[in-house]
Amino acid sequence: MTLQEKIEQLFTKSEFDSHDREIFEEFKAALRQGEIRAAEKDADGAWQTNAWVKQGILLGFKMGKMVNMSFSGESFQFFDKDTYPLRPMNLDDKIRIVPGGSTIRDGSYVGENVVLMPPCYVNVGAYVDEGTMIDSHALVGSCAQIGKRVHISAAAQIGGVLEPINANPVVIEDDCLIGGNTGVYEGVIVREKVVLASGVILTRSTPVFDLVKGEVLKSTPEKSLEIPAGAVVVQGSRQITSGFGKENGLSLYAPIIVKYRDEKTDASTKLEDYLR
Repeated sequence: MTLQEKIEQLFTKSEFDSHDREIFEEFKAALRQGEIRAAEKDADGAWQTNAWVKQGILLGFKMGKMVNMSFSGESFQFFDKDTYPLRPMNLDDKIRIVPGGSTIRDGSYVGENVVLMPPCYVNVGAYVDEGTMIDSHALVGSCAQIGKRVHISAAAQIGGVLEPINANPVVIEDDCLIGGNTGVYEGVIVREKVVLASGVILTRSTPVFDLVKGEVLKSTPEKSLEIPAGAVVVQGSRQITSGFGKENGLSLYAPIIVKYRDEKTDASTKLEDYLR
């Protein structure tokens, strides 16, 4: 029986024994090592959710028992499910974790040469590929998929999606710059080399206005909102053209693609290699 079949079978149970726990630990180790992941890109470049993996993550909450995870007397008290402690790591993982309160939850994959600035948080099921930097006060939510050489700037929020199990998680592809105080939520897909300027907020229902191509990008019931490769997205607004909003000169938030990356953009967004 495959690991997928075991997890799907366990997901229907309400009581668990030690053998069930062994299966879950095998599943969690596979997540940690990047052998399985919550979503993957297929041969056509489309992102597909692995629903059974999300089932396995939810299974951990169902199976787990509340325990005291405090590690410094009464100064820092933590209580959580025993199935999701901190991710076990050592120097051989080649992950740089700067002192100051960052947390990586077990069941997440973090690649080599990732830099974590304090304090940041990587939740269960997340996949953070090699060479990425996660800056201070940034969140990588449950099941979020982060590519290679991504820079997630200070206070950025990459949302998590566990339920419904068929829903795509947030995806940030390779070589993206996610500016400070940005938020990417609800299964939005950010394609490679995108720049999101500081403060940009993207959700499934957010229309994005492409000034370069003269298009409005939207999600559909079948398809997530996608930001095209190389787009440079900034905060903008659009006027309300009728009723009370027009009478009072009000505007709505509107993210705008103002250009696509060029050599000048690449120079200004280059990761600080000397910090590594």
